[in-house]
Amino acid sequence: MTGHTTARQRLTAELLDALRTDGGVRVVTGEPGCGRTTFLDHAARLFRGGPVRHVRADGVRELDEALRTAGPLLVCVDDADLWDAPSRAALARTAARIRETAVRTTLLLTVANHRPPPPELADLPVLRLGPLALGDAALLIRERADSAVDPAVREELISAAEGNPALLLALVRRLSPDQLGGRRALPRPPADGEVLADVAGDRLPGDPRGLLLTTAAAARATGEEEADAALVLRAAHAAANAPLPDLLTRGEGRLRFRSALMARAVYATASSEDRRAAHLALAEAATGQEDLLPLLHRAWAVSAPAPTVAASLAAAATDPSSPAPPALRRRALTRAADLTPDEAERARRHLAAAEQALLAGHAADALRLLDRARGRSTPAAVRGGAEILRGAVLLADGPVEDARESFLLAADLLPPPAAARATLGAADAAWSAGDPTACLSALAPTHTPRTLPLAEACVRVPKQPGSCDAPTCRCGRSCGTLPTNPPPDGDPSSDHRDGMRAVLLARFDLAATPLRRVVENGLHGTDPDHLLRSAAAALMLGDVTSARRAGARALAAARTSGSAALEPRALEYLAYAELRAGRHQLARTHAEEGLRAAERAGQRNTAAHHHAVLALAASIEGEADLVAEHAEEALRTARRHGLAQAATLAHWAAARADLGAGRPREAAQRLGPLVRPGARRGHFAVWMLAVPCFVEAAASAGRPQHAAALVEDFALWAACGADPQAPSQLLRCRALLAGPDTADELYLSALDRHDDTVGDFERARTELLYGKWLRRRRRLREARTRLEEARLGFERCGAPLWAQQAAAELRAGGAAPNPAPAASSGAGDLARLTPQQLRIARYVAAGATNREVALSLSVSTRTVDYHLRNVFATLGLRSRVELVRLVEQEEKTGARL
Repeated sequence: MTGHTTARQRLTAELLDALRTDGGVRVVTGEPGCGRTTFLDHAARLFRGGPVRHVRADGVRELDEALRTAGPLLVCVDDADLWDAPSRAALARTAARIRETAVRTTLLLTVANHRPPPPELADLPVLRLGPLALGDAALLIRERADSAVDPAVREELISAAEGNPALLLALVRRLSPDQLGGRRALPRPPADGEVLADVAGDRLPGDPRGLLLTTAAAARATGEEEADAALVLRAAHAAANAPLPDLLTRGEGRLRFRSALMARAVYATASSEDRRAAHLALAEAATGQEDLLPLLHRAWAVSAPAPTVAASLAAAATDPSSPAPPALRRRALTRAADLTPDEAERARRHLAAAEQALLAGHAADALRLLDRARGRSTPAAVRGGAEILRGAVLLADGPVEDARESFLLAADLLPPPAAARATLGAADAAWSAGDPTACLSALAPTHTPRTLPLAEACVRVPKQPGSCDAPTCRCGRSCGTLPTNPPPDGDPSSDHRDGMRAVLLARFDLAATPLRRVVENGLHGTDPDHLLRSAAAALMLGDVTSARRAGARALAAARTSGSAALEPRALEYLAYAELRAGRHQLARTHAEEGLRAAERAGQRNTAAHHHAVLALAASIEGEADLVAEHAEEALRTARRHGLAQAATLAHWAAARADLGAGRPREAAQRLGPLVRPGARRGHFAVWMLAVPCFVEAAASAGRPQHAAALVEDFALWAACGADPQAPSQLLRCRALLAGPDTADELYLSALDRHDDTVGDFERARTELLYGKWLRRRRRLREARTRLEEARLGFERCGAPLWAQQAAAELRAGGAAPNPAPAASSGAGDLARLTPQQLRIARYVAAGATNREVALSLSVSTRTVDYHLRNVFATLGLRSRVELVRLVEQEEKTGARL
């Protein structure tokens, strides 16, 4: 079963490696068919420390004897919940002994999660086996199918299995080669009662009171994993304190199945009459609640077609005043479409359902619904709307060139107002791809009949209003003219289009007014989309304060409305705004949260941007392994989907890490292709941000001549006001290339300009370079002052490698650096750790597993394990228990972590 074990083997290896530090215990749990037994088999094959013992219920004494042997030992106990109570109690005592003593034994137990956990094992740490990753599920199908599988069939099987490997295999086995190949229709539904009951085995109990079916019906209608307990109990005519079947659990007024598979099996194996009766009972019990819920249950209680029921349900689902979240609206509109006999109206409802699915963060569901919106009688407006939505899905999780084509097709199908939104989407896709010509083409004004020649974005501000100074432009092409007639008042999409176009043509003087209107209009509303446009416009203007405000409000609005798809984008704008403002640690916080949100929503492109931000933040903190990991993750998606902006940022992060580690030659080699003119130059909106790093790297490597021309381009960029850090960076760049008679004044002027911006990092870099310059001219007293300021600045912003550079320069000048504040205040051993090591140490001391730490910090478990080994080595610790004690001790004494 290699296909579904790829991720499981990796998880098993990471778990064994984590437990190897001091031995340990894990209870491995999951629903029927999730592969608990297979997980134990992987552990037994991967364990290299010593013998492996598989213990049955009558082998507790054998286990006790094995624990007396010297050397590492792995003990595997399958289905421990089926042991009798005395044997479980003995097993629990053995687990406690392993956890409390220094025996080098790892104990892995498996327990099913569809029943209440055995009380004897309730206090043991748990590892829950989640659903298969999409890639592993696809690999499992490829390995187990006897014939070729059509991609659309594969996607439908993966969706129907919901990550359960046993169910996925059962679905593959029941299909003929023609069905697998897409030549014959699949059974509907693919996972019916017979298949689900087979995977569930003999675990389905009787349901005399109807609580199981009623709970399953409530969850089925809404698509949620849990249901309102009061509603279910009223519908089932059960008392509020009625005992629950073992398959159910109650908490905070909600009922849920312990296993999602069991919930599906209960519903699918019930007769159609019983299912309809359960939904009718729920509809009657829901009367008086939010209108959509009883209508939805009534819709599930009828058979198609039912146009009247469908119309009422669709009207309630599209009511803007309804508080229903997008996920519930999507379920209602999908059910309404299923009950709609008219093909054109059914397509409209599928499109509306797809819009809600995308807002809920279910991009794959949105694409499937868009496919169902196709038909010979589908109106052009519906087809255009479907292409806009498809473009939005691909822009977040697909090749951005394909997204641009979908948007442009939508523009051809839609009337002017909607077509303008589609062309703006096409411009967004071209921007992400780093194609300024395509971006300008999409932004061509529709309110003027004049055709404008287009070219690559210019970096030189034109001298004459209305035209580009083409002969002196460094891009070497004619940039055409901007429209002289203003856009219609009150049209934010038109303002954004004209502002973006002016920026691309380097007409920053003409970009300010329309972009400022976009910013202000967005901040005066609550629409998440408008707020995201406002944040984007503010970033183009260099107004990071407004960008942060708009991003924060967009995030709050997205969360309030349940728009999971917009959360990662709002966090992306927040992270970029903090980076531009010089607050890299805040940027890191937003990016870590945004990465988790993007992964939940299936937005790989957005995740790539968050990885790029994390790489940039790590390059400041000097975490070379994190820079490499996040940069490679960003580049992996960027290469596959054509994300030029994310790729440029990732390369810049790797180069800045080289610079921080004292490798200017390597940094210059990385950055040269990104910033110099040519086919390999980085994204047109980003490469200029990397110029100061290249100038510093080239000058430090003894090749200042390679950077001279770029400084003049950077001067034009600094003059436009789009980057608050640029003026001070420009003066620093000029100082690096200047002669001895002018460099001094330029460094001092740069430091004066730093006072106008926030963020310690850029100022500390200028102090460091100025201190180096002073020391080489034997102005040692002044050099020490500047280098000490640089060291303290780097420490304040969490840049230890850069602080070490300043300390080394101080020593080279004959002065020992003053002790760091943490060391002078007796902070203890933890002050010796890097910022990332400190974060990981705190999580581990709080009881988190390596995998939980990795999820919290948006890194791999391999990275967490690497840092944890370094923590143990740095602090001279041998186990997690010692780490917990050290952290607790230093927290009690007021140590600053």
